[in-house]
Amino acid sequence: MITAWASLCVGAALACWPAAPNRLQVAVERPSTFRLPDVWVVVRWLAPAAFAALLAGVGGAIAAGVLTLAWHQEWRAHRRATAELAMAAHTATALRTMVAELRAGAHPVTAAEAAADVVPAVAGDLHALAAAARLDSELHAPALPELASAWSVGKRYGLPMADVLDAARRDAEAALTFGRRMRAKLAGPRASAAVLTGLPALCVLLGQAMGAAPLPVLAESTPGQLLLVTGSVLLWAGTAWCRALTGTVRIR
Repeated sequence: MITAWASLCVGAALACWPAAPNRLQVAVERPSTFRLPDVWVVVRWLAPAAFAALLAGVGGAIAAGVLTLAWHQEWRAHRRATAELAMAAHTATALRTMVAELRAGAHPVTAAEAAADVVPAVAGDLHALAAAARLDSELHAPALPELASAWSVGKRYGLPMADVLDAARRDAEAALTFGRRMRAKLAGPRASAAVLTGLPALCVLLGQAMGAAPLPVLAESTPGQLLLVTGSVLLWAGTAWCRALTGTVRIR
């Protein structure tokens, strides 16, 4: 009986054995690839929580995770604002170059290629616009929507391309100036928010140095663990609120 069951299992396994893919499956189906997560990303997220867990237990790990999340959100917001300001500068430079080329009598396609040489950061979109203009297709540039819109309007209604792009250039330069001024004016409130965010940690360290011993209370007692988690959540909420207030002003 056991031999019969063994033979049946072997036969079922052979019947279910996957067949080798044929040429059609190889041509149509893409091979499934499994990418491991970046080790540095995992370490960057888990290392603060693991270190805090050794020092302050579960509450410290949760607090470190929340504060790490707040720091990453602030860093991404800063990078996004810097990228928007840089893109506004690239747009103004590209429009300025195209207007100068058009005033000199160049064709819009030639002017776009000249602007691509001047502004390498958006050269791909400028070459795409030039190729679309040669093929008389729809103009589309994700990084330069103002330029694409102005070019499309001038092409559709037969307007002087130099005048249309010059108007777009003035708008882009005005937006760039506004963005730089607002960033300079908001530098003070953002610095104050950063100081207020780090003030609780400084107060804890000062209390420990004065002998009040707040660290053992936060790390070893249940109320201290709850206060640690609550304080970190409130700090994250404060940074999110400040980011929402200062992030309402956008260049575009």
